[in-house]
Amino acid sequence: MSRWPSVGVVIPTRGDRPGPLREAVEAVLCQDYAGELSVVVVADGVPLPRVGGSVRVLGNRLSPGLPGARNTGIAACDTDLIAFCDDDDVWLPGKLTAQVRALGDGGEFASCGIEVEHGSRRVPRLAGASTITVADLIRSRMVMVHSSTFLFRRGVLWPDESAPGGQNEDWDLALRAAKRRPLVHVDQPLVRVRWAGSHYAARWPDRIAGLEWMLARHPELAVDPCGAARVYGQLAFGHAALGQRGSAVRWAARSFASRAGEPRAAIALAVAAGLISASTVLSALHNRGHGI
Repeated sequence: MSRWPSVGVVIPTRGDRPGPLREAVEAVLCQDYAGELSVVVVADGVPLPRVGGSVRVLGNRLSPGLPGARNTGIAACDTDLIAFCDDDDVWLPGKLTAQVRALGDGGEFASCGIEVEHGSRRVPRLAGASTITVADLIRSRMVMVHSSTFLFRRGVLWPDESAPGGQNEDWDLALRAAKRRPLVHVDQPLVRVRWAGSHYAARWPDRIAGLEWMLARHPELAVDPCGAARVYGQLAFGHAALGQRGSAVRWAARSFASRAGEPRAAIALAVAAGLISASTVLSALHNRGHGI
């Protein structure tokens, strides 16, 4: 490339994971990137952590939660590109260079494959494609289009701070980006995503509210049979995990009506009936690099 664009990396943190945060920052700073690279850590609702080096550390100056923290970081950057990394994830060598090359001069938003780490297991999750479209993100959440893979042009998009509990703000951001133009995707596992310590893993009321928020913001989710069945099945599972059998059954019925045999709906009914616990289901899925 004749000129490598400058990149500002935004790492939001809750401050209670200093070890993983240091690993995340070090993995970013160790990238073999030829252009200017800066890192902003944004602490949300906790004392500012000590990171060291040339990293800026800020408090969340906007609405509490993940989207506000990310927007605080974006506003603090004056770089050509913005990248996200969660404080418990790790960029693997070559991640940034590969994405910037793929983005080129005309691309706006890039993602890449991931390696899901759960316990002692690591499972690669790839898209099997070099571009991601709106239809792809409607049909499937596409776990590899993960916030820690995001690289996009500054000023083009901002996370929506109205996302309930910060849920699905990354999926919403990717969908809005794809509606502008297809996402550029580097289909290699270039980010290690750690699921075991996620702050959001079992906040079922927030997860339910986040899915309903997505249905309201993106009505096309209810039009695609596969996408609708998946979201309705996830809602059924969330209600089942909370012990709300009636709601779980109603959402499972809607899921089956959209797509007969949707596995999430069947699993939700099993949880609602007490045949298996939600935590057991999630543990088994996470060991295989999948979520509900």
